[in-house]
Amino acid sequence: MTYRSPALDLPGAVPPPEGSLDSGVPWHFGDPHGEQRRLASGAGAVDLSHRGVVTVTGPDRLTWLHSLTTQHLEALPSGVSTTALILTPQGHVEHELHIVDDGSTTWITVEPGSAEALAAYLDSMRFMLRVEVLDVTPDWAVIWEPVHEVDPAWSTWLVAPDFALGEISAAGADRGGDATRYVDHRPALLVGREVLVPRADLLDRLGEDPAGTWALEALRVAAAAPRLGLETDHRTLPHEVGWIGPAVHLAKGCYRGQEAVARVHNLGAPPRRLALLHLDGAAEVLPAHGDLVLLDERAVGWVASAARHHELGPVATVVLKRNVPADADLIVRTASGDVAGAQEAVIVSASTR
Repeated sequence: MTYRSPALDLPGAVPPPEGSLDSGVPWHFGDPHGEQRRLASGAGAVDLSHRGVVTVTGPDRLTWLHSLTTQHLEALPSGVSTTALILTPQGHVEHELHIVDDGSTTWITVEPGSAEALAAYLDSMRFMLRVEVLDVTPDWAVIWEPVHEVDPAWSTWLVAPDFALGEISAAGADRGGDATRYVDHRPALLVGREVLVPRADLLDRLGEDPAGTWALEALRVAAAAPRLGLETDHRTLPHEVGWIGPAVHLAKGCYRGQEAVARVHNLGAPPRRLALLHLDGAAEVLPAHGDLVLLDERAVGWVASAARHHELGPVATVVLKRNVPADADLIVRTASGDVAGAQEAVIVSASTR
């Protein structure tokens, strides 16, 4: 079923381009750069009511989710949020879960259109445990706010401190070290939270100065914070995009794909790495997701997300082969012509040390 937010009926609301992952919510309200500046200053709100919402209840919920995901969840305190992944047996990322537990219910938000598949997978893994899984997307809406503190009235997921504060998540270590081996630096910070509110309260919560997903995506891209379905494909390993630490705890095991995660961490390096490209500001067109990235006419990667940032100009996250030199100038081949880009390495590999 196609979702359409009531916020699209607000004055000035513009829907995203056809085929966007953010279809159904406002793209902008007529001033994308002004909306970015408001968010960067800590003001405004973004309608993310197209995101899916799944709840898990029952006394076994945290130990059960602990066994299924990459995150250490069995002792997650009430009101504390975290990020977790569900992997394939080969260690490839299948779901990204934004998780917060309120003491009786674990709330999970996921990318648009994926709640039903997640709920079905979780339900298939219940066996005899005392848990209940519900897709409550029809009743609950997600609002993004540029604040990094818990809302006392509603369940709140906070952006991981790695992306929001420039810190390193306490995520244990294995023989290959801890999470610091993967991230050279964060290009910028993405300060924010997801607040879960009843759908009936959506418009009131957005307030008088809402921002669109264009503004939020520009801030996210500048921070090189990965998003499932954009910075990932069917082969993505958590190591490649900076999820070791924020979403993968290295000192826990016994989850699907754990062997692959440990093998890459302990014995080698991921085959690809996330980087940020500062694109030629004279280019009139932004690259599209999947456009090829070239080095000396040789394809060495692909574009994940591109945006026009209010200060940096056009930027894009790209997924590159690990042996691409960190100081190499790259070319993005778009449908409208080539665009030059200066690389800013994010994930450390042998070529960036």
